[in-house]
Amino acid sequence: MSDTPSLLAVAATTVEKLQHRFNVKKMELDSLLEVTQAINSNLPEESIYKIYHFTLRANLNINKLALFVFDEAWACKINFGTQTDWGQLVLPSNVFTYRETTAIDKKDVTNIFQEFDLVVPIAQKGQLLAYVFLGNEQQDGETQRIDTVFVQTLTNIVIVAIENKKLARRQLRQEALNREMEIARQVQTLLFPKDLPYSDTIQVKAHYFPHRVIGGDYYDFIQISETEFLICIADVSGKGVPAAILMSNLQASLRTLARQTNHLKTIVEELNHLIYQNARGENFITFFAAIYNQVQQCFCYINAGHNPPLFLVPGQPMRLLDKGATILGAFQPLPSLEETVLKGIGRFTLFCYTDGLTEVNNRHGEEFGPENLARFFEDRPNLDPDALHERLIEEINAFKAEKDFDDDVTLLTCRINDR
Repeated sequence: MSDTPSLLAVAATTVEKLQHRFNVKKMELDSLLEVTQAINSNLPEESIYKIYHFTLRANLNINKLALFVFDEAWACKINFGTQTDWGQLVLPSNVFTYRETTAIDKKDVTNIFQEFDLVVPIAQKGQLLAYVFLGNEQQDGETQRIDTVFVQTLTNIVIVAIENKKLARRQLRQEALNREMEIARQVQTLLFPKDLPYSDTIQVKAHYFPHRVIGGDYYDFIQISETEFLICIADVSGKGVPAAILMSNLQASLRTLARQTNHLKTIVEELNHLIYQNARGENFITFFAAIYNQVQQCFCYINAGHNPPLFLVPGQPMRLLDKGATILGAFQPLPSLEETVLKGIGRFTLFCYTDGLTEVNNRHGEEFGPENLARFFEDRPNLDPDALHERLIEEINAFKAEKDFDDDVTLLTCRINDR
């Protein structure tokens, strides 16, 4: 009978240990449930981090922690019980050698993480997502055992959930951007003229190569009367829907003004005024426009900060049409405005383009440039617009090889022959 008390004591101790283990596991399960419910309730990241913080500090009695998470750069998201403010420090590179739970060498005076006991790396599919630095030194100087498996599990759930939230937000932003780009593309397509004249006396040809991000390239041909027309090209600053809206304002204003007057200077002045009001100085437009009277053989143009079009007249040196004004929409009124008039021009070829053409790069990083463009036209002065565009596109594709265009590219050619 003398052994009975000792057996009862052992049994009681065993039961107590089992009860403690049961309580710990129940607490861990409750904590996992709470975190999971918070994630499923779509709570913000800050709230999820707070639950994580409380669980480890209050329930597991961990008294030192620093959680570093990779979010474009490594940053400390949670920090408590430490002497150092880890939120202000950059994670040193030697940390990245830790690929599994590791005890920190407290004798290494060069280790800035001496106040912690363990470092627990968190990874998913081989990619490091976070590092948890843990310490559990009690008041009596003893270090209480830390359930690293639970810490790793809980941290993994939290970090992966937050990463998934970020991914979902990025996907939503991308979908919104794609919708915006599609709207912009549709607007731009509607703004381009559906039909361009192509006869023995007047031949107009256009090609447009969109970039992945819709830009603000625009061109137009407006028949003012039976003998007079306006041709233009423009590049609106910005991308997407804002550029498309400004482009639509430009087109509507230009077509209205062209019905009211054939004075190019007046048209440009009014366009600048309207664009300045609509864009409020935040966007601008490079713009080139010319009006040609086929009976009077009079060609007048204004270049408002656009790439100078090439003007070829048989028997004359090639001209760059670069005179006019500053960009539209930047100043009101325009600080200077010059209209150039060329008379007695019965035959000519006008080639307009946007800067995406000359800025295209080859594999060596060299630009095609305006010099190569000028040489191309000097070597082919008699090609009609169809053949001209075909050869130029071949030339550009050979130059850039497999590289993509870095911007939208628009080609616009007008050729006039004597009646």
